[in-house]
Amino acid sequence: MNEATLSILLLWTFVFVYLIAGSLDFGSGFWAMVYSNRKDTLAGNIANKYLSPAWEVTNTLLVMFVVALVSFFPKATFTFGTILLVPANLILILLTIRTAFMVFAYSAKEYQKILNQISGITGILIPALLVVVLPVTHGGYVEGTGASQQLLLGRVFTSPTVYSFIGLAILITLYLSSLLLADYAKITGDKSAYLIYRKHAMWTGPLFFLFALFVLFALKNEANWLYENMIDRWLWLLLSVIAFAIGYYSMWLKDDGKEIGRPRMALIFIGLQLFIASYTYGAAHLPYLIYPATVEESFTNINMYRSLIMSYLIGTLLFIPAFVWHWRLFIRNEKYIRGS
Repeated sequence: MNEATLSILLLWTFVFVYLIAGSLDFGSGFWAMVYSNRKDTLAGNIANKYLSPAWEVTNTLLVMFVVALVSFFPKATFTFGTILLVPANLILILLTIRTAFMVFAYSAKEYQKILNQISGITGILIPALLVVVLPVTHGGYVEGTGASQQLLLGRVFTSPTVYSFIGLAILITLYLSSLLLADYAKITGDKSAYLIYRKHAMWTGPLFFLFALFVLFALKNEANWLYENMIDRWLWLLLSVIAFAIGYYSMWLKDDGKEIGRPRMALIFIGLQLFIASYTYGAAHLPYLIYPATVEESFTNINMYRSLIMSYLIGTLLFIPAFVWHWRLFIRNEKYIRGS
């Protein structure tokens, strides 16, 4: 594996981690909005309990990805910055609004209702805009060369492939977050909230799988080179389908307490399914970064690469213990989840 391939692997790892963390974060914000005014269930409170400590980590991962992209592939930075000027600015505006309300609304209770609304709406819009970057890299959406490049917005927002990706991103967000919150509700012993989130997992799961198929076949028409590369990796795709089937079926299994559904097991296998599927897509996308520009053409020089790898290695060694501590303190701390 050469330096450019190793760098794109690191970059894609940031994408995958952000996919999981962002889906849980944004989806929890959406469910918190849906159930914030319900008096017959604590489903909204459970979503807010996860959301409160999680959104800071998600933003950190996004910053790490952007810095890695600019650092390792500076020759592609101008292209990304030019063609994604409109969607990227919309994402930044939404993130700024969401973050501002996250920071201040909890200390001003009169803004709690609007916080839930902002968090829920942006929790759907941000993933939908972020995922637009992927089909744009397949080629056919950029006009001009060099400094005159521009994104063909009309073609982007009339493309079935783009809408397939948008639908898939939204459903991943809703599916993963509903599984996590079902697990949260199960820990608290709130059967009503658990059944609500289990119900959402049961209908978002099949839709998520259906949109994944839509994406695959949409690629056949708009990016046949990518479709053929993915079909060549049919074994990986098959393993992805098997992992999804096990994860979805887990919600029908009874646990030791005879309660139907094992959301934690489902979350693990759906995470594995997304890991396999995302790296299959990433491997099939090579050698292109933004079609037809290759990873090698956009790569930085070797000296800069060595400095960056060392910096990211040190940063990762510092980040992992902090993340584990955060996970044990908030995400898997039963006392915190139960509110005791």
